[in-house]
Amino acid sequence: MFFSIDADNGIAIYEQIVRQVKFAVANGVLVPGQLLPSVRALAVKLAINPNTVAKAFQQLQSEGVVVPLRGKGLAVRDDAVQSCRVARREILEDRIRTAITEALHGGLSAKEVRRLVLDQIQELDGNVTTVSSPLEETEPV
Repeated sequence: MFFSIDADNGIAIYEQIVRQVKFAVANGVLVPGQLLPSVRALAVKLAINPNTVAKAFQQLQSEGVVVPLRGKGLAVRDDAVQSCRVARREILEDRIRTAITEALHGGLSAKEVRRLVLDQIQELDGNVTTVSSPLEETEPV
């Protein structure tokens, strides 16, 4: 699974991890029963504090996305897929609503906002790394 952290996007790093795990479950990249990477392994891979990863994993556990398996780590719960699909939609709706509201408050018309959105969809189509994207050859597996 591919994780991507952007320290400058205004979303807490632990929250980015939570969102990416939920999106991966919603997309079927992480399947029920599949283990998440260990806190230490993910912290090293992302070059972040292990406490940040632990906080994300604790939130995922409290939200019912993952369950601890004694001696193995955290695994995706059997019933997590639907709740992650709902969460993904809610997260994205909120982010899109925020961007549209900002554009409208900034003086753009609804028509101009619509054009901007359509232009971005066309420009980004197929050119975005997703949670299901294969790792690049230079990244350790």
